[in-house]
Amino acid sequence: MPTAKFIVSGRVQGVFYRASTREQALRLGLTGYVKNLPDGGVEVLATGSPEALDALMRWLHLGPPAAKVDAVSREDLPEQELRGFHTG
Repeated sequence: MPTAKFIVSGRVQGVFYRASTREQALRLGLTGYVKNLPDGGVEVLATGSPEALDALMRWLHLGPPAAKVDAVSREDLPEQELRGFHTG
């Protein structure tokens, strides 16, 4: 399955962004993880169908209500086999 890494910047820590991203990813049938970065951003690694990855990217631009997303970058990676969707 295709894999992508997303880096999200803005007000995305302390606003339930990771938990909300996990819920959304599970709804979309994705596996991977979401974690906070030292610079205040969030990293998301996800594996799944191209349509689900595109849907996740659209959602990442919005995030939960308290978030203020400034930018989302995407890097497509070689296919990876991941299990579950974890927060770190």
